[in-house]
Amino acid sequence: MSSKVKFQLSAMMFLEFFIWGGWFVTLGPFLGNNLNASGAETAMAYSTQSWGAIIAPFIIGLIADRFFNAERILGVLHLVGAGLMYLMYCSDSFAVFYPYVLGYMILYMPTLALVNSVAFNQMKNPSKEFPLVRVFGTAGWILAGWIISLAFKWDAIENIEAGFLKNTFLMVSVASAVLGIFSFSLPKTPPTVSKDDKRSIGQLLGLDALQLLKDKNFLVFFISSILICIPLAFYYQHIGTFLTESNVENSTAWASLGQFSEIFFMLLLPFFFRKYGFKKTILVGMLAWTLRYLLFSFGDSGELFFMLVLGIALHGICYDFFFVSGQIYTDSKAGERYKSAAQGLITLATYGVGMLIGFWVAGKIYDEFVQLDGTALWEKVWIYPAIFALAVFVVFALLFKNEKIEYKT
Repeated sequence: MSSKVKFQLSAMMFLEFFIWGGWFVTLGPFLGNNLNASGAETAMAYSTQSWGAIIAPFIIGLIADRFFNAERILGVLHLVGAGLMYLMYCSDSFAVFYPYVLGYMILYMPTLALVNSVAFNQMKNPSKEFPLVRVFGTAGWILAGWIISLAFKWDAIENIEAGFLKNTFLMVSVASAVLGIFSFSLPKTPPTVSKDDKRSIGQLLGLDALQLLKDKNFLVFFISSILICIPLAFYYQHIGTFLTESNVENSTAWASLGQFSEIFFMLLLPFFFRKYGFKKTILVGMLAWTLRYLLFSFGDSGELFFMLVLGIALHGICYDFFFVSGQIYTDSKAGERYKSAAQGLITLATYGVGMLIGFWVAGKIYDEFVQLDGTALWEKVWIYPAIFALAVFVVFALLFKNEKIEYKT
């Protein structure tokens, strides 16, 4: 891979995740403070990610893989997304805002697979080359948070009340337009499937891999993956609002600590996985969810602020040790025949079904503990996902029989 191509792919990844990190974390505080959205309405907005994940296989399988170069459809999706993001910036009520965010996420979620497709198509040794490109995506997410908090201070308590968070949508609209135009200069990535190749809906969704559920261990893992997404949804949906209502300044920058943590624990994962095996790795990831929510529940922005920081920093264990290990496990169980289908099925189950349920539950719980001043009793809100994650931990520990899985990059 030439230096020029490496630069192009790195810039693509940087912008792709700068766009996501530039509005998704601050969405909760924006909706609650600027559009007077309830917990249920905020859940609806975040659930658009799940609907996008469910619909994405159709866009990729029926359109991108058959008729158009991946880089071209990537460009079109981001250019249309830029327009929708600008309309979100202009919205003055949740009723106006929601259709735009729904349309945007239906278009954005397929781009996550498209950028990977463009990158892999240029690599001779993806296991070594891809991480060096993908890390720029994490850098993009982090920089977006720093711009919001440190450069413009849009998430300062007084600025949130003044409505400054709406500027995040304008910033992302510009970034999306830049990536849309830039995409047409990316290396050509032609369709991978013949137009005449007839795939069923089940194949597009990865349902071919359902027969793997006959394996009891995989069934336990599959159900646990869906259930653990319920506490995961609490974090994505509420972390911004929680830090804001806890009077944490530079809250978006602090939230980006989770992305630094992902990088560190991703490097640690191979050593832990090989030494302790798959089951213990997964269990540590599950237990980390319980610990992080207990830290959120009992911490504050004063003397116990270190508990909030530690809870955010646990994101690397929570995510990498469960989801990345789960992808490795799925790959090993599926074999060559069902590898792609199995990964698609897990993605549909987690980011689609699991997160969809999780966002709904998180909204309901939040609304139960909203006080008269509009803030929530967070010490009670966070107890629910802590207990739920612990219950999933216990069920998995009891029902999943240990088996040797080789770590694969």
